[in-house]
Amino acid sequence: MTPAEKRKFLRLDALHLLDFLIIDEAGNQCEYSMGRTLDVSINGMKMETVEKIPLKGSLLITLGIEDDLVDISGIPIHSVKSNNRHVSGIEFGEVAPEHRAVLRRYVDEFQTRKEALLRKNDFPPMEANAV
Repeated sequence: MTPAEKRKFLRLDALHLLDFLIIDEAGNQCEYSMGRTLDVSINGMKMETVEKIPLKGSLLITLGIEDDLVDISGIPIHSVKSNNRHVSGIEFGEVAPEHRAVLRRYVDEFQTRKEALLRKNDFPPMEANAV
């Protein structure tokens, strides 16, 4: 972040948008909405949404990279309110083998962009006698 930067956290140069469907405990489809990925691994993700994600039930999440879409089920692990948004940790369920390669590409691209942005915003170390 630059010294004039007011945000608490870096924002990625490209938003990784996603959509999701909330499934209640009885298996009923509930709300359909969109969010964005804040962090992702092969086993789960942190996502930001406008509405709170209920911790009971599950999600059906659609991730996309280029022309490939993959549906992944997930269980909400935690959710906190942050700056008029909700940040939720989601643990992925079983991923079909044919979808795992798309998920791996999504994770790799996300991490590459995140690392590039962090490098871009790195500052050189301050000299010991700098005032």
